[in-house]
Order: sequence, then structure tokens, then C-alpha cells
Amino acid sequence: MKLLILGGTKFLGRHLVEVALAGGHEVTLFNRGQNNPDLFPEVEKLRGDRDGGLDALRGRRWDAVVDTSGYVPRVVRASAEMLAESVGMYVFISSMSVYADFGQPNDEDSPVGTLEDENVEEITGETYGPLKALCEQAAEATMPGRVLNVRAGLIVGPFDPTSRFPYWTARAARGGEVLAPAPPDRQVQLIDARDLSEWILRMLAEGRAGVFNACGPVYRLTMQGFLEACRDASASDARFTWAGEQFLLDAGVEPWSELPLWLPESAEKHRYFLASNCDKAFAAGLAFRPLAETARDTLAWQKAGTPAPVKDGVQIADETMKPERERELLKAWHDRED
Repeated sequence: MKLLILGGTKFLGRHLVEVALAGGHEVTLFNRGQNNPDLFPEVEKLRGDRDGGLDALRGRRWDAVVDTSGYVPRVVRASAEMLAESVGMYVFISSMSVYADFGQPNDEDSPVGTLEDENVEEITGETYGPLKALCEQAAEATMPGRVLNVRAGLIVGPFDPTSRFPYWTARAARGGEVLAPAPPDRQVQLIDARDLSEWILRMLAEGRAGVFNACGPVYRLTMQGFLEACRDASASDARFTWAGEQFLLDAGVEPWSELPLWLPESAEKHRYFLASNCDKAFAAGLAFRPLAETARDTLAWQKAGTPAPVKDGVQIADETMKPERERELLKAWHDRED
């Protein structure tokens, strides 16, 4: 296939390019050239800006476009309109965050979040999901029946620009006593960016459009199973101390950011954020490598020297728990038990 990728040099897009090239596909990148511009010297690169600078796409044809960098419906609509006569399919990388709430496991028919003012373009924790939902709708309205909306869950693996998954691989590798959020049997979901990339390309090859939740694994992964896989990846002596939810909240631990993948069960609206129904994607061939392999590869990337994440030219602060803070909390937890 001839593929156009909007973005393609950071995380998911980077893996998508690598998988596509390995599969013999012809790839063109369209971006501003601000992130890793020297990557993929063998690939055609078109420069421009999605917000008002799409001229480089004019008069070209591709079999499909993959939009890895759409966050604002107006901008996604402009890209879809420009490419409607130039591509066969439009893949929009959406998010599980589109759903209105997570008080129950969501499937593709669950209600999505809405905005009072649909012209809002500022991306915050409250607007991110509804804006992604509006982006899906904008693409589908422009290219009806030709859009694959991929509602991805937590994407992980090498080149992850966040500290969510890498926090746990690095922490498990350090070994010793590890503060872990109880209960250990709480479900978590994630997907290796390479597995997601391979599935997207298979869906394109089959001409499959529609809306799909895309996360995994196919079995019920628990927080304990996840942390044990991270420990196995480094063969460390890490041992997990499961601190109770109320203790963590009383200590002011920030869910998700300071202690990644932890969402308090008492927060009903977010209880099933990492437990969406992905059966539709499983039936469409979404498959997963072993979690330990993802953890090993991520850890190897970290040991090779992970660049600090940057957004719009500004380094993103690492908000995850620091070792001294963890030691204090572990002591307080044990003192409480005594």
C-alpha cells in the first residue's frame, strides 16, 4: 500500500512507520519537521502544518492516511476534506477517553463525552476525550464509511513519551521493596504500540472501517500480573507491598500521575477506565506479544538513554513518585500496621 502518515516521528507513528516499511509498504510522512526530523531518511517527507498549511498534500494520491496527531475537530475535518478524493481510507487514532464515564466497562456503543461549546479547542483533562469524539465524527462526516476510528487504550513500549509504563519497568528493575496500589487483583489494560501498528495495517489491507476499542491483552490482566511481568523483565528482586487506597489518598498520592495506572476504586466515574470491552477488535484479529517482551524492550530503551519528553518545545515534568517519597510512604504504611 501507499500510506500517508500525519505525524510519524514520535511514538505510535514511529512504530507504525517501522512496521509499514518492514511490510514493504510505501510511506509518506506529513509533519512540521520539529520532532526527530532525521528519522527514516528513506521515506518521503512533506512539510507543512495541519492548521492551515496542508498545501503539500494537494494533488497527491495514497491508498490510506493514518492520522496519529489529530486532537481538534476543526483541524481533523480540514485534513479529511483535503484528502477525501486522494485516499481510500482514513484511520483516526482516537482514545478510550472518548467515553462519557467509566462507571462500567464501555463498548463501542457506549455514550461518548460531550462539550457545552463544541468550538472549544483548549485541550485539558476535561476536554481531551470529548474533543477526540468530535474528531471521530468530523472524519466520518467527511468520508462516510471509509473511516477506521481506533479508540486506543494505554499505548506502551519503547519511545513512550509519558512516564506511565516506563515508571513501573524502571522501578521494578531497581528491585527492593516497591510501593504498589491495592488491590492486586484490579484489572489494567494496555497495548504495545507495535501490536497496535500491525493490527492497523492489517485492517487497512482488509479495507475494514468502523469504530473499535483497541487495547488488551485478551485475558484479564491484573495489577499484580502487570508488576510481576515488569519484575520478570529485569530479573530483579523486587517485592511488592500493597498499600490500601485510603492510605494513599490520605497521604496525598496523586492517582495516575504520581502512581501510574492507579485509579481509586472509590472514584466511581473512573472505576473501569482500564477495563473496556475490546471483543470487537479481538474478533478482527487484534493480537498481542507477551507483556514481559514489551517490558524488556521498554527497559532496554530506557537503559540506552531515554530522552526527556518534550511538548511544543518544552520539557514535560516527570510527576511520578520519587524514591525518597516512596520510602517515606512505605515506612508510614508499616508503622500503621504496627
